[in-house]
Amino acid sequence: MQFQSHRFCIAPMMDWTDRHCRVFHRGLTKRALLYTEMVTADAVIRGDRQRLLGFSAIEHPIALQLGGSDSAKLAEAAAIGAGLGYDEINLNIGCPSDRVQEGRFGACLMAEPELVAACVSAMRNSQSKPVTVKCRIGIDDQDAEADLQRFIDVVAATGVSTFIVHARKAWLKGLSPKENREVPPLDYQRVYRLKAKHPELTIVINGGIETLDDACRHLEHVDGVMLGRAAYQNPYVLADVDRRIFEENDDAPGRGEALSRLLPYTAEHIRKGGRLSNITRHVLGLYHGQPRGRAFRRLLSERATNASATIGVLEDAIALAEHGYGRDDQSDAA
Repeated sequence: MQFQSHRFCIAPMMDWTDRHCRVFHRGLTKRALLYTEMVTADAVIRGDRQRLLGFSAIEHPIALQLGGSDSAKLAEAAAIGAGLGYDEINLNIGCPSDRVQEGRFGACLMAEPELVAACVSAMRNSQSKPVTVKCRIGIDDQDAEADLQRFIDVVAATGVSTFIVHARKAWLKGLSPKENREVPPLDYQRVYRLKAKHPELTIVINGGIETLDDACRHLEHVDGVMLGRAAYQNPYVLADVDRRIFEENDDAPGRGEALSRLLPYTAEHIRKGGRLSNITRHVLGLYHGQPRGRAFRRLLSERATNASATIGVLEDAIALAEHGYGRDDQSDAA
């Protein structure tokens, strides 16, 4: 399946957007473009591919995010990802962690646009799926608008036409990855100006977007939006994406409906030896702000983490959240 739009994307997030999370999200939105956690090129080439790269057909459209700076390795990893059926291969030029910098990939590569260009060129030549780049608006003291413009110009000259831009600079020294998501100020206008200068490119904006109202405002200026932590911590925000962002007529799935859709997948995961908590950890925010939301989270936190927990625990959680079954006091709001 070839995806058609970057109009709404769910960000790649380490330890969060694994295959179970993506299946859950797909039950809420048919059209959003999903991304894997970042996987290094070395891990793709040498690691357990089923564990690192396995995904379900229902996850399409789905992009594989790679990290690295060796063009030959990235080309090989991109070809592997394309061969497995990913719809897009994305290169991470945005992660600011020390571990990533030591491996010479992530946001530090914004200082080396020619190297990034060589990498994405090799990735494009090794396979036929689209190659995209996720970057920041700047790093450290390299913060002039001209620096971002030069980075985009050099990389776009390879034929890459889609850039996902986190609207914060990254401080590579002095701030943790968490602080880099919060401390540097957002500069959405810089991303808007980038799009205005490059109408021929697809520019997707990322950073600090929490609601679909936010997303719609950004879409007046850029081609797409990427939602990160908000999509994970309050996943029901995704249920209205297809209607509001893609103008589809289908009704949004209810929370209970979304979880019921997840039951067959969960049962199969347990049958194959997986643990219930591998999946339920991703759904804890589904009833955020809803009556019985806290009770829903508590039930899953207490019972789903047991190694022998069965699908019945999730069924009980659905019944509790939707109808208050199994408890006398139904006033436990989130």
